[in-house]
Amino acid sequence: MKTLYTTEEKQNWMRLLALSPTGMLERQLNMLERVPGYKFLKQPEVGLAMIQARACGNGKPFNFGEIPLTRCVVSMGGYTGYGYVSGRKKRHAVMMAVFDALLQDPEHHEDLQKSLLEPIAKKLEEKKQQKAQETGSTKVDFFTMVRGEDN
Repeated sequence: MKTLYTTEEKQNWMRLLALSPTGMLERQLNMLERVPGYKFLKQPEVGLAMIQARACGNGKPFNFGEIPLTRCVVSMGGYTGYGYVSGRKKRHAVMMAVFDALLQDPEHHEDLQKSLLEPIAKKLEEKKQQKAQETGSTKVDFFTMVRGEDN
């Protein structure tokens, strides 16, 4: 099968699907007219993922801690969809895997790009702007004044 997308495009849609609210994914799936049936290649399951960090952002990596991670793999119409989401969100992982498979299908790709991914990206950008506005209002500028008696 020939792919309609680049690796970067798939990485972007996987990021958007992982960050989107589960309810938004469910509503979008219910609105689709033709959804092929899917079968689980890997049932949704919760595990742990080790998170690494670096001291000061550029030092040696160290194991920071573990987070719960839910994964799922489905097969749908000859396409394999994957869902990996942080937390214990089995339904979200299933929806993510289903949409990953649908986005690989030329029949659904363009429609989902417009009706699902663009609104998710817009919503995430609005959240980012709102957060920046909230944190910007609490910004404090520190400066040092030269005192006259320090000669």
